[in-house]
Amino acid sequence: MSELKLSQGTIDLLLQGDNHEPRAFLGFHEILKKNNNRVWIVRVLEPNAEKVSLIWNDEADAATNTLKRIHQGGLFELKIDPLPELKPYRLKFHYKDGSEHIRHDPYYFSCQITENDQHLFGEGNHHRIYHKLGTHLIELEGVSGALFAVWAPNAKRVSVVGDFNHWDGFKNQMNVLGSSGIWELFVPDVHEGMLYKYEIKTQQNEIILKSDPLGFAMEQRPATASVVTELNGFKWTDQKWLEEREKRDPLRQPVNIYEVHLGSWQRIPEEGDRPLTYQELADRLIPYAKEMGYTHIELMPVAEHPFDGSWGYQVTGYFAPTSRYGSPHQFMEFVDRCHAAGLGVILDWVPGHFPKDSHGLAGFDGTALYEHEDPRQGEHKEWGTLIFNYDRNEIRNFLISNALFWFDEYHIDGIRVDAVASMLYLDYDREEGDWVKNRYGGRENIGAIDFLRQLNETLFHYHPGILSIAEESTAWSGVSHPTYTGGLGFNFKWNMGWMNDTLRYMEKDPVHRKYDHNLITFSLMYAFTENFVLSLSHDEVVHGKRSLLDKMPGDTWQKFAGLRLYLAFQLAHPGKQLLFMGSEFGQWEEWSETKSLDWQLTQYPNHKELQDYVRELNHFYLNKPALFSNDFDSSGFYWIDHHDQDNSVLSFVRRGAEDIADSDLVFIFNFTPVPRENYLMGLPESGPYKKVLDTDETQFGGSGYNTQEQIETIPQPWQNQHHRATVNLPPLGCLAFEKKR
Repeated sequence: MSELKLSQGTIDLLLQGDNHEPRAFLGFHEILKKNNNRVWIVRVLEPNAEKVSLIWNDEADAATNTLKRIHQGGLFELKIDPLPELKPYRLKFHYKDGSEHIRHDPYYFSCQITENDQHLFGEGNHHRIYHKLGTHLIELEGVSGALFAVWAPNAKRVSVVGDFNHWDGFKNQMNVLGSSGIWELFVPDVHEGMLYKYEIKTQQNEIILKSDPLGFAMEQRPATASVVTELNGFKWTDQKWLEEREKRDPLRQPVNIYEVHLGSWQRIPEEGDRPLTYQELADRLIPYAKEMGYTHIELMPVAEHPFDGSWGYQVTGYFAPTSRYGSPHQFMEFVDRCHAAGLGVILDWVPGHFPKDSHGLAGFDGTALYEHEDPRQGEHKEWGTLIFNYDRNEIRNFLISNALFWFDEYHIDGIRVDAVASMLYLDYDREEGDWVKNRYGGRENIGAIDFLRQLNETLFHYHPGILSIAEESTAWSGVSHPTYTGGLGFNFKWNMGWMNDTLRYMEKDPVHRKYDHNLITFSLMYAFTENFVLSLSHDEVVHGKRSLLDKMPGDTWQKFAGLRLYLAFQLAHPGKQLLFMGSEFGQWEEWSETKSLDWQLTQYPNHKELQDYVRELNHFYLNKPALFSNDFDSSGFYWIDHHDQDNSVLSFVRRGAEDIADSDLVFIFNFTPVPRENYLMGLPESGPYKKVLDTDETQFGGSGYNTQEQIETIPQPWQNQHHRATVNLPPLGCLAFEKKR
């Protein structure tokens, strides 16, 4: 119950900006006096005002409804008998400089976040908390404005400041909701496009300014304010795509991912070398990826980040697509057009750490709120970032709701979760004594494990058919296994071991490869323990590692031949596929986020032929169910021979799922530049076998060494097979033969 007369203690708290619930004393109140009569009271805090009047209907009311100044600090009050109707009123302010201002009173309006919302958030189960926290343009009792809500449980005061109140923290002080730590205020007359932040007074009386953790848009760097944004209103056209996605089993579908950094895929040199907008990317990137035979575009992080050099992996705006390339609706259009073209969209998502920027999550309410207070738990020293405290229900809720947000509001088709290994291990990249053991004395981060399981259970509950991919670089068991079997619940995991081993093998001079034959074969020892994605990502073409093409040894011809061979091995190996942009046409230089890919290279025959080859290879993959329908069962693969290390030759069979009528594919690889005429290989069945792929064709820049359109077998055992045939193996080449089942 509000006080009929404010106590001096209450007045002092209001004037100092230290009151948790200004709505309890400011704004409209109906008071029951001792004689059971009721009185209406309106109180206003406006330190700079000379006079304040109240307008019930029109401005004429202001002449008779002048508020009384009850404190020189700018506290005004009006007591009147109840009127027949209560409705939102306006306040007219007169200032010392002669100016006047009329606005609705934000403290008239009741709180909108329910006790149930607060309870669910507190226990970590408000899956769509972004409908409540953040900033939402709404209408209350006929008055338009914005509802602001933020979690800052340890703050002494929280105000919303922005264009609409001259960034004055005394004007729109927020109300805390019970013990939830959520602060809320409806501010009338705020409209889309206005800038805002939260001004937080800490328990140490320090004033800090923070961007909205759940803001839907942010200013373009280097500015850091949040932007009032309406997400509703975009007209999606992808309903059929979403309905069909629910019925898909990604494990049995072709998944061929083109990894892209939006700011450097292409640029406009005529306009200061600026990056493309979301709309321009839709015009150029989407048809290119589709024509090249990719099924998905994976975007390096698009959530707002202040530093270009972080590539998006140090996020400050988890709910805001970066303003570098356009607006939220324009990003929606990009996704919608991807779906119209038959392309899925995967986002790189970063729940493992966040930067220390003063406007971001770090020390959000003056305490270690999102992070751990102990740096042994809460800091990645190598990256200069902070680690989320997964043990807190609200933090898990924030992150899970964020992942769900991108599926709900932007219709994305998958997430690739960055740096999962750093989340799973408490001693990740730490020396002995520089980390804190879990409650059982172990090194596993129990909070992070629980978070990842809850994340995947929640995502697949609401959005079956999506992709949830872990970038996990250790031998942690069951990353892509269901949670009910003890797994983490992802449906895919990057195969970092395959990538490391095979790149080490390919970088060796072919004459030495026979001494490290195990590097190219070892991945088949564990290929079916997880649902793997074979990733050749941006991480492999930066920081002195050289581009994929330049990693290949030998002269220019051998480099191109080696890359064609390597990409064919990736295609034939069990697992889904990922290739980073630029590798498909043979970028010579390492990737840099500061400039465009070297598209001019496609003018030259070698690079154009490689690009044509990758296109052909991708479409070959899409048309051969043996390569994707049975990736994760050992029945989909068997060796013909992996022992010929002296010649660096491998051969194996890929077989599709039993319920799919398709041909088996036989692959044979020659990892040396030496052509091998009449090479004897075993085959499981009698011929003929039709040649369906030759990486050494002249149209791709090869030598055209093999002219066998098909091979015939003879019924003599070889290499543990019942039949044999002779094959002319091209130098640094792969041949694939098809046998009808």
